[in-house]
Amino acid sequence: MPATEDTAGSVPAPRAGGRAEARRAAQGRGGRGGGGTTDAAAGTTGGRAAARKSAKPKKNVKKIVAWSTAGVLVVIAGVGGAIYLKLNGNIKSFDADAIARNRPPEAKADADGNKPVNILLIGSDSRGKNNADLGGGEDGGARSDTTILLHVYADHKHAVGISIPRNAKVELPSCKLPNGKWTRGGNTDLFNSAFSLGGSDDGNPACTQNTVEKLTGIRVDHTLVIDFNGFAAMTSAVRGVDICLPKPIYEGDINPNLKKKGDLVLPQGKQTVEGQKALDYVRLRHGIGDGSDIGRMKRQQAFLGSLASKIKKDGMNPTTLLPLADAATKSLVVDPGLDSADKLLSFGLSLKNIDMHDLKFVTVPWRYRTQDQDLDIVQADAKKLWDTLKADQTIDGQNATGQQPDAPADTTSAAPPPPAQPTTPAAPAADTANSSIRVAVYNGTAFNGLAGKATEQLKAAKFVASTAGQAASTKYKTTTIEYGSGQKANAEKVAALFPGASLEPSGARGISVITGQDFAAAMGMAATAPAAGAPSAATPAVPAPPQPLPTTITNEARSADDDICANTSYGSGG
Repeated sequence: MPATEDTAGSVPAPRAGGRAEARRAAQGRGGRGGGGTTDAAAGTTGGRAAARKSAKPKKNVKKIVAWSTAGVLVVIAGVGGAIYLKLNGNIKSFDADAIARNRPPEAKADADGNKPVNILLIGSDSRGKNNADLGGGEDGGARSDTTILLHVYADHKHAVGISIPRNAKVELPSCKLPNGKWTRGGNTDLFNSAFSLGGSDDGNPACTQNTVEKLTGIRVDHTLVIDFNGFAAMTSAVRGVDICLPKPIYEGDINPNLKKKGDLVLPQGKQTVEGQKALDYVRLRHGIGDGSDIGRMKRQQAFLGSLASKIKKDGMNPTTLLPLADAATKSLVVDPGLDSADKLLSFGLSLKNIDMHDLKFVTVPWRYRTQDQDLDIVQADAKKLWDTLKADQTIDGQNATGQQPDAPADTTSAAPPPPAQPTTPAAPAADTANSSIRVAVYNGTAFNGLAGKATEQLKAAKFVASTAGQAASTKYKTTTIEYGSGQKANAEKVAALFPGASLEPSGARGISVITGQDFAAAMGMAATAPAAGAPSAATPAVPAPPQPLPTTITNEARSADDDICANTSYGSGG
């Protein structure tokens, strides 16, 4: 990208003269040392000259106003064009030839022409250019400090960001080096080594994109890389982002090499940060929780949710986005599909209808390795997550393809009337202690929307419930409550809402409800059940639904509108 002497968030000092001089001259006040008549002097001039001025037809005033308005519009258009040219000059894209040839297929549009979009967001910790002052250290090259795969659903009202740990062991594909040669690929290494492959200060975003596509089987539509300078400038462009910390952070936490506590950097509690302090927050590992990358990813998710909420509140329009884009593009590297200001702004505006509650963040399923300090991705659970995204199903089980069916398709010309008053199980009085019990709800039948009804019933009883999607089988006759170790008493409270439900211990953590045909009957849905042995009307040409997500994903999901003080650390230590 073009070299620039501007630092993040800096504003050049106003030049002498310029617009201010022009305004003074236009108002008859002259410039520096200039003559001209002051307004006061003009007001004291009387006699015939004043009379002649007052006698001028009003239509001349209208002409002056019209020409002035036109002039203002021309100036605005000129400034806008300059901004666009500046943005275009800032943007740097990586080589399209470095993207793998053997890629996952593009997502198909639904019947309404809606398509999901997958965006790879990479935070670079490059120390090149001016980044060493912000990030500390003098090492060359670049590493991916943060990587999030953002899936924007086809309805463009839902989105989910999946954090990928930088120290997760993955298989690297063949990647193009800065010298034009391709690596052999196939070796296992840390995930962030893909970005540093080749040792360039700009990193290797194409290799990271290739790695994510190989890992997930999902085609990445766009990739954006932002470095320290760009991140700091973005937070200043939105006038700060709200954060919260469970304990104060000192210089020694930011830089453990100091070997001392040092001065206070970030106080405990809610605060608004920008620039260097915002960077300190999202890069913070030590002094909070167990000092792991897992806790840091939780804070990064909280920060991005808060940033998105701030931008949404200010208004998703060019007035809001242009300063943000100007700040970001000075340190931005994008894929060839986003290599112009028009493309970037159009892309940004396409996200304006995402509701903050429906912008979720999760971490790819992981586990600590026994042989070192790194992580392994739990492939079986991760596959369920990738399959859920490919099916454009939200993590709480909603269909987000742009078509939102509320009930199974009616395959008869005249459907039988529903029961006059379905018998709903009587809910016990809500227990305030229920608010600490998390429940994932799965649909164990062929009745569309049944899990959602059970979720509503649980929420009415003050449980923290979320719809997790379709169960592995649709043949559950009886509603089943599965519970992990130490959860039996809580599971019994849940079962009280589903008379006749069976309780079963499970190796998974938490509590899951799998709705059965008994619950469907209680909801008055038996009249719409498919005939015994008859194929479902939706069966032909429709892929099997993804396997239900594990509670380790659904229970840990964060919404952009969640309390910014909640779930910002991992492990012991605050």
